[in-house]
Amino acid sequence: MSTQTKPTKRTVTPFRYDIVGSFLRPQALKEARAQFQNGEITAEQLSEVESAEIIKLVQKQKEVGLQAVTDGEFRRSWWHLDFFWGLDGVERTIVDQGYQFNGAQSRPETARLTGKVGYSSHPFVSHYAFLKEVAGEDVVVRQSIPAAAQFLFELDRAENQESTQAIYPNREELVTDIAKAYKAAILALYEAGCRSLQIDDCTWGALCDEQFMAFMKQAGVNVAEYANEFARLNEEVVSGLPDDLVVTTHVCRGNYVSTYAGVGGGYEPIAQTLLGIDNYSGYYLEFDTERAGDFKPLRFLKDNQQVVLGLFSSKFGELENKEDILKRIEEATQYVDLNRICLSPQCGFASTEEGNHLTEEQQWRKLAFIKEIAEEIWK
Repeated sequence: MSTQTKPTKRTVTPFRYDIVGSFLRPQALKEARAQFQNGEITAEQLSEVESAEIIKLVQKQKEVGLQAVTDGEFRRSWWHLDFFWGLDGVERTIVDQGYQFNGAQSRPETARLTGKVGYSSHPFVSHYAFLKEVAGEDVVVRQSIPAAAQFLFELDRAENQESTQAIYPNREELVTDIAKAYKAAILALYEAGCRSLQIDDCTWGALCDEQFMAFMKQAGVNVAEYANEFARLNEEVVSGLPDDLVVTTHVCRGNYVSTYAGVGGGYEPIAQTLLGIDNYSGYYLEFDTERAGDFKPLRFLKDNQQVVLGLFSSKFGELENKEDILKRIEEATQYVDLNRICLSPQCGFASTEEGNHLTEEQQWRKLAFIKEIAEEIWK
């Protein structure tokens, strides 16, 4: 493989072989959650099962060679809603229909405002403290949260617009309060020991999806202005944070029971806005199918930023063709230096508790495969 510079390993996140963060829920955890929902066990008993399974998960991540570990989102039902529900002024709400994916629809839940958005405490902080304690000092302990833009996007859902506008007739006040609450939550995680934060964001996947953009334009929404608002909000959240907190972001195009959202479209329409956000050390971007387009948008990456190429699918267990992967990395080096590239699955293995359609064994085999390729390149 050609390279502009000598391939080097990395000692900080993102690492050359990495993960997005969520893992398939083990059967014991699924059973415990069902028992809790049926009123058969207490919240404390459920938490004990979660803790036991997280300890096992951390060990498995270490065994497969990961340098950064997560709790697999084992204490969550959703990759995003659980975080929103933990903020002040937000409640869990059942709606008429869930999120629409290709051939599937999720559970019909959302986050709706009951008052002004704020931060007083959040369960994720104690969750992180537990993970930090059991993981030890030989790995980076990463926390993932959904983007502030994703929260705003949720509040803009048709089902939520009435309550959002009733509480926040002034849009700018809403954006300001979201940013303040998010920054307070991040600093609380930092105080708990977090030094690697991953911000998950589906908004950009939507804003470069041809179908969604057509829908937005038909509804009279200026997509470019909407994208700029998201970028401004996200940048405000991650500005002024401690220097030793590494913040990365993951752009998702839908990941629910091995399906995706929208029809697809390359990053080009939003690349300059997305990659122009300051204070992100790296971008985890989906590139596992043609739906994501080519690598040309990577030309907008800043010199101090890494791109984590999601060339491997978390939606199925079969391993990709190694030669195909190497060719695609070669293609990417036309726009970004090899030493600013890392590898990972395109998303987590279970963005919701349902999980994708593959086995735990396939999940670990895929991560081992990514490590094998990365070590072959970055010796």
